[in-house]
This record gives sequence, C-alpha cells and structure tokens, in this order.
Amino acid sequence: MDHKEQQFTKLVQEQKATIYSVCMMFADERTETDDLVQDALIHLWEGFESFEGRSNIKSWVYRVTLNSCISFDRKRKHTDLVSIELADPGLLNGADSGSDAKQYRMLHERIQKLGPFDRAIILLWLEDMSYDEIAAIVGITVKNVSVRLMRIKEQLKQMSNN
Repeated sequence: MDHKEQQFTKLVQEQKATIYSVCMMFADERTETDDLVQDALIHLWEGFESFEGRSNIKSWVYRVTLNSCISFDRKRKHTDLVSIELADPGLLNGADSGSDAKQYRMLHERIQKLGPFDRAIILLWLEDMSYDEIAAIVGITVKNVSVRLMRIKEQLKQMSNN
C-alpha cells in the first residue's frame, strides 16, 4: 500500500461515522446506505489528492459526502425508485430501546420528506455543527443557515402535528 492509500485509509477510519450518518439520512433502506457510502468513498478518493487543507478535513468529508448523496437523490427521483424499508434505527446514536427506535424512525421519516438541501442542513445541525461550519460545508451564509434552520424546524413541527 503506497503512502496516499495509507493516508486515505486513515481518513476513512477517522471519518467513517460521519460518512455513514450522512448516507443514512439520504437512504431509504440498508442496501441503499451501503451504495451511498461506496459512492461517497469513490468521490472522496477522487478528490483526495486535490484537497488543499483550506477547510478542516471533517468539513471537506461532509461536503463531498453530502454532494454525493444529493446527486444520488436527484438521480433516484428521475428513475422513480420506491423505498422499501427504513434503515436499522439502532445503527445511529445507539438507539436500542423500543422508544428510542420509534422516535428515530419518526424523525428519519420526517427528515426524508424534506428536500435534499434542507435534509443536509438539518443533518449537520443534528451533528452539533456550528452555523459557521454548516455554512462552509453547504456554501451559504451563516445568516441563511439560521433562517433555513428555523424554517426546517417549523416544517418538522408541522409534520408532527399531522
């Protein structure tokens, strides 16, 4: 294994939770999550040499993974795929009790109803990213992040009232 491959393997090991959680929020089923992860890894590998370090590595991984998932989501909409089942709710945040799993499923279902860009923003917010980090990753202003998050939270609240 050459030096580049070793560095990339280390990066993937350090960022695998980030990559997987982003992909899970865009997938309708477990096999689709795996496909998204593979696609994201390909895009990360292709861009690895050109990463210049202007942002931190986690922000870069988020951005590449999000862009990969958003592209996949757009392609899926064009091919009219039907979702079959929800990914295993216990895989994220250690949700293992019945109540936690149910809450996770409900949140996942509501987030899935959002557009891809809004899904990306709420995912980053749920990952405890700062507004500055979210803005850098998705390419909008901090003020726009604030406004969009307020609207997204309202949408999610309205979905829970229905």
